[in-house]
Amino acid sequence: MLKPVLAAALLLLPLAAAQAQNRENFRPGPVFPEFGPIANVTTDLPVPAGAEFKVAFDITAKATPGEISRSIETAGRFINMHAAAGVPLDKIKVAIVVHGPAGVDFTKPEVFAKRSDGKANGSMTAIAALLAKGVQIHMCGQSATGQGLTSADLLPGVKMSLSAMTSHALFQQQGYTLNPF
Repeated sequence: MLKPVLAAALLLLPLAAAQAQNRENFRPGPVFPEFGPIANVTTDLPVPAGAEFKVAFDITAKATPGEISRSIETAGRFINMHAAAGVPLDKIKVAIVVHGPAGVDFTKPEVFAKRSDGKANGSMTAIAALLAKGVQIHMCGQSATGQGLTSADLLPGVKMSLSAMTSHALFQQQGYTLNPF
């Protein structure tokens, strides 16, 4: 039994080394230095002067307890990389629409801990930082109800909506595009 486990571990070493090297190519961003690292890229599609972004992120995957949600980190990376590319912060509008299992990542510490074997919410600090920079976060009321969550369970600044579908429709009417990642 030990030999197959050891063999599998040895096969994964090159992958782990490659991922570590890839991380070395990233640096902290200008808006959220603690999350959402960015890379310098020579691009064939420069961000035009005067560009404005209005982007909604759809989050359904729950983070591993104690770790930051990859989807929340992606929203931070989006802001970081465009600010680093010279887009003024007031021209970068981001919304996050949460539904499904990800809902628990947007709950108060005591609610999260009860639903995560007492573990801490690794996304809470990033969520607060995003909200402080004007990111709108909407929780699907249908998913929340299905999971037994109420507005009182949500982190400060996270808003309960009728549904994720409603939030996306309203954001689209305001000119937001849906980020597919």
